[in-house]
Amino acid sequence: INVVTCDKQAHLQYLSYEEAKQHVYAGIGKWSWASTDEENTPDIVLACCGDVPTKEVLAATKILMTAFPDLKIRVINVIDLFTLASEHTHPKGLSDLHFDALFPANIPVIFNFHGYPWIIHRLTYKRHNHEHFHVRGYQERGNINTPLELAIINKIDRFSLAIETISRVPALQSAGLQLKHKLKEQQQSHIDYAHKHGVDIPAINQWRW
Repeated sequence: INVVTCDKQAHLQYLSYEEAKQHVYAGIGKWSWASTDEENTPDIVLACCGDVPTKEVLAATKILMTAFPDLKIRVINVIDLFTLASEHTHPKGLSDLHFDALFPANIPVIFNFHGYPWIIHRLTYKRHNHEHFHVRGYQERGNINTPLELAIINKIDRFSLAIETISRVPALQSAGLQLKHKLKEQQQSHIDYAHKHGVDIPAINQWRW
């Protein structure tokens, strides 16, 4: 018996059927179509797991690509969390060689997650680049909020991710000061709109890559 479980909400589709099959089988992978590092070492790795965190990482990538065309961004999407563990501790775990190829040494990683941040740290704490993992996740904040407002409260939204990227990439720390200020203003503007109207602005709900 096959059981398919799904919700009633429309979800963004990022991969073709065949691409999705391969991605699910691997459990983790670089989304080259959303990355700008090509075959080079990235300046920043934006990793994501979960539907909302993935959407917000992609939206943050768009913001950064527009503001900093030369920035080398690598987008990694995770389907199976156990791929983050060592192959010696879990059968689905990646080898150190494979893990290091995805997350190069000394490169900052901002990991956007739909669960508790400590889970990611626990799975990766023996990895070579663990000290450069900066995990954003659920902080038990929020109540009756709009989706974007809840993301902002827990700091997993596109604006927080772009701001943290600017803070983590040395070349952007001065060049990105004005953008950081603008992004903070946008955050507050979206919160004010949500409080007034009870929904996010249409541009957020209708966002597409």
